[in-house]
Amino acid sequence: MDHSLFDIILLGIVEGLTEFLPVSSTGHLILAGELLGFKSEANATFEIAIQSGAILAVVVAYWRRFLDVIIGLGSMQAGPLAFLRNILLGFVPAGIAGVLFLKAFEAMLLSPMTVAVALIVGGIAILWIEKNAMAPSVHSIEATPARSALLVGVGQCVAMIPGVSRSGATIMSAMLLGIDRKTAAEFSFFLAVPTIMGATVLLLWKNRDSLDTSQLSAIGIGFAVSFVVALAVVKGFVAIVSRFGFAPFAWYRIIVGGAAAVWLLAR
Repeated sequence: MDHSLFDIILLGIVEGLTEFLPVSSTGHLILAGELLGFKSEANATFEIAIQSGAILAVVVAYWRRFLDVIIGLGSMQAGPLAFLRNILLGFVPAGIAGVLFLKAFEAMLLSPMTVAVALIVGGIAILWIEKNAMAPSVHSIEATPARSALLVGVGQCVAMIPGVSRSGATIMSAMLLGIDRKTAAEFSFFLAVPTIMGATVLLLWKNRDSLDTSQLSAIGIGFAVSFVVALAVVKGFVAIVSRFGFAPFAWYRIIVGGAAAVWLLAR
């Protein structure tokens, strides 16, 4: 991996800005890597690993919520138990799929055209779901039925395709199941913690023999930058979607995906 410091910081900013938006952070990192001339398995590992910085931002931004859950679990309170159950149920499908299809997933990380197509298709899907989703009847993660939490996890598996967007897949799945926008967004944030951390640990372990000091340093810097940027984004995103919905992100996806496809075909 031959990233300059500028490239590492740029990719960290891209990750922090896009991780929690339904526009696919992985897809943006792949397209940015294509523009910068990076196409290797080591760079794929870097792109996944720095996502953990954005995940740490969730823990910091919602530290009081996590603390309340931990305290509540200690006294076996119903709300925290339901919260933990639903996060675990949402994580299980992606955890299983990640272990079974890791090689296929890594191969797709090297395909920018897959990203372009997925951005366009995903944008169209978001517009349709925004128009046709049922009226929300669930207004907290704790109140989400176990079956719905598991189905949100199944929806998250689709995001193994670069460009689909993990946050987009989980949020849209939740809305189709009658979960309100704010709760769907927060469910996606919290579900990212075990999902992205698991994917990072799995990839770093798999590639442990090929990682050198420079690669680990690059991952550390990218991690720090994505953390700082994501911390500034995460709460603002909830406020935006609660007021304006997801249509602006859908149109953004379609425009960027279309432009990327034209560029890739014209090279």
